[in-house]
Order: sequence, then C-alpha cells, then structure tokens
Amino acid sequence: MDALILLGSFFLLIVIGMPVAYALGAAALIGAWWIDIPFQAVMIQVAGGVNKFSLLAIPFFILAGAIMAEGGMSRRLVAFAGVLVGFVRGGLSLVNIMASTFFGAISGSSVADTASVGSVLIPEMERRGYPREFSTAVTVSGSVQALLTPPSHNSVLYSLAAGGTVSIGALFMAGIVPGLLMSASLMALCLIFAKKRNYPKGEVIPLKQALKICGEALWGMMTMVIILGGILSGVFTATESAAIAVLWAFFVTMCIYRDYKWSELPKLMHRTVRTISIVMILIGFAASFGYIMTLMQIPAKITTLFLTISDNRYVILMCINVMLLVLGTVMDMAPLILILTPILMPVILGIGVDPVQFGMIMLVNLGIGLITPPVGAVLFVGAAIGKVSIESTVKALLPFYGMLFLVLLAVTYIPAISLWLPNLVL
Repeated sequence: MDALILLGSFFLLIVIGMPVAYALGAAALIGAWWIDIPFQAVMIQVAGGVNKFSLLAIPFFILAGAIMAEGGMSRRLVAFAGVLVGFVRGGLSLVNIMASTFFGAISGSSVADTASVGSVLIPEMERRGYPREFSTAVTVSGSVQALLTPPSHNSVLYSLAAGGTVSIGALFMAGIVPGLLMSASLMALCLIFAKKRNYPKGEVIPLKQALKICGEALWGMMTMVIILGGILSGVFTATESAAIAVLWAFFVTMCIYRDYKWSELPKLMHRTVRTISIVMILIGFAASFGYIMTLMQIPAKITTLFLTISDNRYVILMCINVMLLVLGTVMDMAPLILILTPILMPVILGIGVDPVQFGMIMLVNLGIGLITPPVGAVLFVGAAIGKVSIESTVKALLPFYGMLFLVLLAVTYIPAISLWLPNLVL
C-alpha cells in the first residue's frame, strides 16, 4: 500500500499536468504524510540532495557545451568530419554521425548535439540529394552516443543517484567504447543505405584546405583531451575538469574563433542558469522522493519481485531492459535516472552486475527513449529542425532502432565493452 500511495500519487500528478520535478516533491510530501514522517525531514533531504561537491560538474559542463555550441564549434567539427569521411559514397551521412560523435564529446548533450549538427547538415544533405526524413533520422540517432561519451551529464546524475558509490571518472571511461561502437554501427548502416540507394559521393578536400580545417577543429577538440587527460593523469578530478573545460571553451570561443559577440554572453549565461536551475530542482526533489522510497523499503520489494521472476541474471537483465525502454518513451531521462537507480541498484548487485556496466545499460536504454515517441525530446527537436513530421521521421528511424537495439544487447551481455577501458586505465 505504501508503494501505491507514493508511486500512484507521483504518476497521477504527472497525468494532470504537473512538471516532473514538482510531482516528485509533492509525491514525497504525500508519502511522508502517509507514513507519518515530519515534513521537515523531507526538506532536509531536498537541501542535502543538491549540497554535493560532485554536482558542480553539471553546471560547468552545461556551460562549456553551450559556449562551444554557440561559438562556431559545430560548423568546424562538421568540416573536420568531412575531411575524414566525406569523400566516400554516402559520405555526408557519415559526416553527420562523426560530427555528432565529436560534438557529443564536447557538449555531453543529445539535444544540443541534434540542434547544432542538424541545423548545419540536414539542409546540406537535402541539397546533395538525400531525403530529408533520412537526414533527420541520421542526425537524431547519431546524437544518442552523446549520452555515453564524456562529459556526459547523465553519467554524473547516475553517480549521484547511486549514492556516490560509482566513480564519475569510471563512468566517463566506460562510456567511450559503447559510444564509439554505437557510432560505428550507425555508420555501417549508412554505408549500406548509400550503396543500396546510390547516394552521392563527396569530393576529396585539397590538402592545404584540409590542414586548415583540421587546425581550426583541433582547438575545440582539445576540450576532450583536457577532460580525459586531466582525469587519467590525476591532475584534477572529474568535477574539477568541468571547471577547466569552461575556461578552455571560453578561451577558444572568444579568443581563437571569435565568432561569438561579447554582448551575447549575458544571454547565454541566462539560458544556462535557467537550464541548471531546472536540473537542480529536479535533483533536490528526487533526493526526497528516494528518501521516502527507502523508508517504505520499495527498493527491497522490487528486488524480491525481480528475483521471483527468475534467478537467471540474463533473464533479469532482459526484463530490466524492457522496463527501461518502455519508461524511457514516456518520461524524460534525468528523472528516470534519479528515480530508478536507487530502486534497481540492489537488483543488479544481487545478480552480480557491475554498477558501472549497469550505468551504461541504463543510459543506452533511456537514450533510445529520447528518440522514440510519444515523449522523445531529441526526436521532436530533430523533426523541428528537419521540418518533417514525427510520423515520417519515426518511419525513417526504424532500421536505426534495430541497430541501436543490437548495441544495447551487446552492452548488456558483454561486460567488457563497458568495463575494459575503466579497468585498464583506472
């Protein structure tokens, strides 16, 4: 009955139109009232939920990504990807995915990835003879890997939701191989389509121009080197690397590229602060919601439920995947990470799955949800930029869904894909 009151009130509040963050807080208060816990205890959890040093990584990474996104980085990364793969048949679709891979490793956001790369490449792909629906599908599916590769904001959220027991640095390292696997798989699919549909070849860029393009892109890509190099060398932590990334992004954008006006910085800061405030409110209320769930012993009950279904870890992982895929289509990613991680952590520990690997499993599942209706935020952004209907975009996405599901199965059942690199370097 406790679980019904807490979870039922949460979903009821969402159904009537309350924002997810406030629904979490209100449901926590209802749950506290039901089990006779003082409301002050809930408020203490809200304050404690955002009073964590590791959380500083989120606003810094969001700000660094915003500066680079609006400072001409996406255009230079597209040009750099064109140098590498643009000359093959269907090369522009490969450029799209590779540019998303590069940009995702700077922004850590699928929405920013889709908006930045899509606004440059979707019109260009259509001009070169690619169907607009296909161009949109490539852009949307290629942006999912941004959730895995560092600096992934969602990895920081997962570490927080796991109680800080999972290292952010380990999660950053764990996301590299699955992210590259996802990009390579989608590029292979694009090559198949290019050959089957006879998409156009690009032109080989002259050496002098190619060197200039690579030199310009190198400044922005150094952000990745600074983040990963600093963490691996022990010079600074993952949280400190976020602050360094902001300084570097600011220096490159304002002093090297100089495409962004100083007068526009206050507006950028205002948009970033608004985004951060929404995230922090969500984190605080999610902490209080998780506190009430723990008092009601909901995670233990969920663990027992899964273990009654089967004692086979592969079967349980498949059930968890199905649940995450379904929930990911109807709710946004951040609240699901904050809600489900404390619930599922005892389950995956009970069946012997590494929490770092499970973080990647969760991110891939919920990333697919972001490009799936009815509440696919990245899908809607991509369709809006591509100026195509949701229905036609989803139809074009069907083969890409298939490839993403194969990657999900590989990440789920081959632990080395996620754990090889963290075990090697940390």
